[in-house]
Amino acid sequence: MPPDSLVFTNGSTPADSILTVSQLNRAVGALLEGHFARIWVKGEISNFTQAASGHWYFTIKDDRAAVRAVMFRGRAQTVGLVPRVGEQFEFRAVVTLYEPRGDYQLQIDTLRRAGQGDLHEAFLRLKAKLESEGLFDPARKRPIPTMPKAVGVVTSLAAAALRDVLTSFARRAPHISVVVYPAPVQGADAPAALVQALETAYSRAEVDVILLVRGGGSLEDLWAFNDEALARTVVASPVPVICGVGHETDFSIADFVADLRAPTPTAAAELSCAPRQALLEQTFEFHRALSRHQQRLLERLSMRLDRAMSQLVSPRQRLNQQREGLQSLAARLHRAARRNTELEAARLNLLKTRLNAALPSVARRRQELDRLTQRLAAVGSRQFRRPRARLEAAEQTLQALSPKHILARGYALVRDQNGVLVKNALDLNAGDRLLLELAQGAADVEVLKTRSLL
Repeated sequence: MPPDSLVFTNGSTPADSILTVSQLNRAVGALLEGHFARIWVKGEISNFTQAASGHWYFTIKDDRAAVRAVMFRGRAQTVGLVPRVGEQFEFRAVVTLYEPRGDYQLQIDTLRRAGQGDLHEAFLRLKAKLESEGLFDPARKRPIPTMPKAVGVVTSLAAAALRDVLTSFARRAPHISVVVYPAPVQGADAPAALVQALETAYSRAEVDVILLVRGGGSLEDLWAFNDEALARTVVASPVPVICGVGHETDFSIADFVADLRAPTPTAAAELSCAPRQALLEQTFEFHRALSRHQQRLLERLSMRLDRAMSQLVSPRQRLNQQREGLQSLAARLHRAARRNTELEAARLNLLKTRLNAALPSVARRRQELDRLTQRLAAVGSRQFRRPRARLEAAEQTLQALSPKHILARGYALVRDQNGVLVKNALDLNAGDRLLLELAQGAADVEVLKTRSLL
């Protein structure tokens, strides 16, 4: 029979079999798993280690012996607490052998505090029931508001947790109102009182988030927060609920159904709102950004105003420009007329010279002179008619651009109390007295409101 197919019955082995260490450990492991069904073992936890994988490795001991144990992540996540060194527990386990080292160990399925088996069993049953109904579903849970106006606290007035919460709010967010809904957090009457306090908070609708808090303690001390009615009341809350019960390693049903679990009451207060200083810094940053944006906007508008003002021409400036143009045209007309006169005089002198050279034919020359004189007069008339027409047109244009003519079209000259022309509405203030010069007469007016054209 090959060594790997050896069958051990009642601990006996074939006398002639030679086993490898691996075969021996495998056979011993099979014996242990076949001989021991799931068993309960009671002992104290030591050398506890939570690996990065989520598995728990620890030693279970009493006053005379110790045994290694492992609890895999899937099982550990259902416990609802993290064991601490020195605590007594009852473990349900399977006896196995770790073949690489030949060490036997307990593979833990579940655990409960020693002497609290019934409570732990009740905790697990209620946890499984509510989880099957979807009350632990993360999709059901609501986000916590970052800037609540008021926060409700459900706890005992004598609890240290209340002092921790109030101290945290006074330090981090003194601007937030805190409303306390008192209720006992321990004892047989505590679950009903906690439910009543939560319902009071719901009916008064005066807070944006509710903190359900209590300090640390044993499983019996925290048992009020494992109540089914309390769990369903937390689920029915119209506002988000943060549960901070016990220490970081303590878990309750209220932790699982709340919108957010906090490891401690102080952490619950810190998670319920943003620090006042951080909000102030954020507000100051928004203010600085808004100021920079407003400054850039004003600069752009100022540049637009400057460009618009540079393109505007006052009536006085336009009249001056047209007057200068008219004077230039008149000077050109005068120079042209003088040149024409000089040219005609030169021609006349030339004709006189020719006439003198042709004196023997006085009558004919006289006739020619008369004809030339008439031509000269006609040419002079034509030469002067065109500049005169241009001069008359320029005079008409000047007349059309005259301030009096513009006033006749419905415009007015605006002068302040000192008689200075007003060019910009932004130079005026409400209540200023002005003088309006119209085409026919003048009028005193008072400024009611000013506005820009842009």
